Amino acid sequence: MRHPPRTSALLTTAALAMVSCALAVTGTASGAAAAPPCTVTYSVVGQWAGGFQGSVTVTNNSPALNGWSLGFGFPAGQVLGQGWGAKWSQSGAAVTAANESWNAALGTGASVTTGFIASWAGANTPPAAFTLNGAACSTGSGPGPDPSATPTPTPTPTPTPTDPASGAPELSVTGNRLTDRNGATRRLLGVNRSGGEFMCVQGHGIFDGPVDDASVRAIADWKANTVRIPLNEECWLGLDTIKPEYRGANYASAVKALVDRVLAHGMTPVVELHWTYGQYTGNSSGCADVHASCQKPMPDAQYGPAFWTSVANTFKNDRRVVFDLFNEPYPDRAASTAAQAWACWRDGGTCPGIGYEVAGMQDLVDAVRATGARNLVLVPGIAYSNDLSQWLTHSPTDPTGNLAAAWHVYNFNTCSSEACWDSALAPVADRVPLVAGEIGENTCTHAFVDRVMKWFDDRSLSYLGWTWNTWDCSSGPALITSYDGTPTAFGTGLRDHLRALN
Repeated sequence: MRHPPRTSALLTTAALAMVSCALAVTGTASGAAAAPPCTVTYSVVGQWAGGFQGSVTVTNNSPALNGWSLGFGFPAGQVLGQGWGAKWSQSGAAVTAANESWNAALGTGASVTTGFIASWAGANTPPAAFTLNGAACSTGSGPGPDPSATPTPTPTPTPTPTDPASGAPELSVTGNRLTDRNGATRRLLGVNRSGGEFMCVQGHGIFDGPVDDASVRAIADWKANTVRIPLNEECWLGLDTIKPEYRGANYASAVKALVDRVLAHGMTPVVELHWTYGQYTGNSSGCADVHASCQKPMPDAQYGPAFWTSVANTFKNDRRVVFDLFNEPYPDRAASTAAQAWACWRDGGTCPGIGYEVAGMQDLVDAVRATGARNLVLVPGIAYSNDLSQWLTHSPTDPTGNLAAAWHVYNFNTCSSEACWDSALAPVADRVPLVAGEIGENTCTHAFVDRVMKWFDDRSLSYLGWTWNTWDCSSGPALITSYDGTPTAFGTGLRDHLRALN
């Protein structure tokens, strides 16, 4: 769903600390009075058994540069996987990060932040020396971990034999049903909590409105059992186009804290990739910006798999957390035929009408599963997730068999009638679990979503209302007028229905 414009800054949520370490190194030239050529900050944003996410910020203390190359060595056999914010490469222990075209200019006093994912074994000793365009800028080390210490991997919780009678279950796919550990059918019924996809990139904060315990409790008071949390690719990965206080570890820690609160109130958190990198100015373009400031037709190959590698590693030890791969794909608006659109959707690569390399749904599933994560994954269709007509034919393969179809519907969509749902949705729902990740209408009433909920209730399917934000319900639409849970006329329909189901 697209969003109303933001005109003022809102309160941000305090970020809880992630597992991290920092190494600040300042270069020196010969002579005590010489200014250092650069300053580098190296940090481990997140770490797990066998892998970690790193971030490097370099500040140029010399004359302005038009093109830069950062060099350092991995001292303990670490192996670079994928990176962003630079062209990354590794030869032996030597690692190089060269500028992209869009961040080649590095003025005096200017900084650039890049990031990467790498593997480690035995020890994850941080680099001790850095160069910028061949000039040494790392003669000393600042605060950081003990280089001789072996980092402790994140422990895997010992599973309990059964799911609790109440609270968020560990979800699995059994035929066309979502089931818990006891084999009981579960439905995802709740709301979207928008904000994490746009506030950070617009420079206003991390979330739109409060996400404290009281505000999450208000969602639970509607008898919701699920909260979908849209995210921003560049903010999570910590690209330097985002304000430092709203990116990287700060952003990820705030998201993790919200996930923990949702779980604490017995609800299922769904983390979802919403806004992404890649310039698209074709049919139905939301913006001309290359950065993650609007809905793009498909996720990008440059950062999309890296995002899901990092997110999956963050949450893979808690299978109560659900992954929603991409908000609303619309490669059909760029392609000439449905066949081209569905091929792009699944396989990515060079897609008709899209000017950046695309990560297909298979690429994102592969990124998640390569981490060892077995969490439930939701896979949306095309036409802003409103078209599932060829989902079964083109669905990605999953070694865990734990995929469900995601669908969105509003009163203004093409497939917004019971006749379309009977013909296009029912065959999918007969084969795999179906989750309506967004349902809503722009009428400030609830007659349309009442029809949607009835159709889904009759088939024991899942749905989530858009959105738990205090916007104008005719432009949002919005479910609430206050974060204490006071509903709009539109939200009243969802609230009363959820309470009646429970």
